Amino acid sequence: MRILLVGAGGVGTAVTRIAARREFFEHMVVADYDETRARAAVAGVSQAGDGGPAGTDGGGTSEGGRFSAARIDASDEAAVRELLERERCDVLLNATDPRFVMPLFRASLAAGAHYLDMAMSLSRPHPQRPYEECGVKLGDEQFALAEGWSQSGRVALVGMGVEPGLSDVFARHAADELFDSIEEVGVRDGANLTVEGYDFAPSFSIWTTIEECLNPPVVFETGRGWFTTPPFSEPEVFDFPEGIGPVECVNVEHEEVLLIPRWVDADRVTFKYGLGSDFINTLRVLHQIGLDRTEPVTVRGADGPVQVSPRDVVAACLPDPATLGDRMWGKTCAGTWVKGVKDGRPREVYLYHVVDNEWSMKEYGSQAVVWQTAVNPVVALELLATGAWSGTGILGPEAFEARPFLDLLTEYGTPWGMREQ
Repeated sequence: MRILLVGAGGVGTAVTRIAARREFFEHMVVADYDETRARAAVAGVSQAGDGGPAGTDGGGTSEGGRFSAARIDASDEAAVRELLERERCDVLLNATDPRFVMPLFRASLAAGAHYLDMAMSLSRPHPQRPYEECGVKLGDEQFALAEGWSQSGRVALVGMGVEPGLSDVFARHAADELFDSIEEVGVRDGANLTVEGYDFAPSFSIWTTIEECLNPPVVFETGRGWFTTPPFSEPEVFDFPEGIGPVECVNVEHEEVLLIPRWVDADRVTFKYGLGSDFINTLRVLHQIGLDRTEPVTVRGADGPVQVSPRDVVAACLPDPATLGDRMWGKTCAGTWVKGVKDGRPREVYLYHVVDNEWSMKEYGSQAVVWQTAVNPVVALELLATGAWSGTGILGPEAFEARPFLDLLTEYGTPWGMREQ
């Protein structure tokens, strides 16, 4: 397997560090708009023993054993297709933010390559009833190309991070092995992470965090289908395992609610995120003063007026989440709470995966949240490479048998858990 990894930020860099320890792929091209980031990711795994010091081959890529670096504009569909074809890549792994999903998705289809992402195409709220009805849902633009992907004989595995991703695998595992019928699948995400020296320092991309937290959350119910609620609705306190403890969680827009009902029979599907009141208040203020907007505004620059996106300004003012690992303490938990019936009796379980930041920094040099996101697409790529997972068309993680994934995740040295509720 030859892989094109697009995006060498925190998650992309963690992907290289995890993949370097596995033997299932022949070569990985690490591409980013900022080639220095791609080169740094390649140099990191080279210095760790995968191929020796990085050099240059004169063809626009820097070499480092099984890894090479390249510059790519993820919005340039033709350039991405050309890079896929020139490097003879079998699959594109998208580690960029959701703005670039569609050009990368289309380029993969055009090049005849498989495709994986960790976040799906962006939504647009209903123009008249944003907090009651769905407009354009997450992933709708991708599923509109389903026929082309089915005819291609290739697979587009969408939403294959941790949430979405592992949480969807948990839902499939619950349906296959733990329940006879499911009343609700509720993805619940919480942490007790702190960052020394910062009052506000998100542990993941602030661009993506604003997008998913301020958009209308989506809920699925049998008989009603998908509908929306106001942001931060239906607060509940959820007790997270392994010492994290109780965290208030609220409804947030997320891909699992759009994916799980396509393959798992459940009466209700929700996603709730443990944000905390301070974080929620900050996001509300950003929204109130328009700093969550993505449309460019005109500001005065040193050389005259310039166009900037307010959300990009917010992101530029905050620390890069990938650089915070040595100041972070605590654990992050991603999991899926399932309620239903087994053998005629009510049952509730919480399937979860916890990463301790101290462990991920010591073992991989990556902070817990980005590492937890990155490990799951690498596991999925290995399953596709070995044939343990196979398929064609646009598929979510819950479209595949869960057990091979969960067993391989444990083999990677990061076991998952289950708690009876």
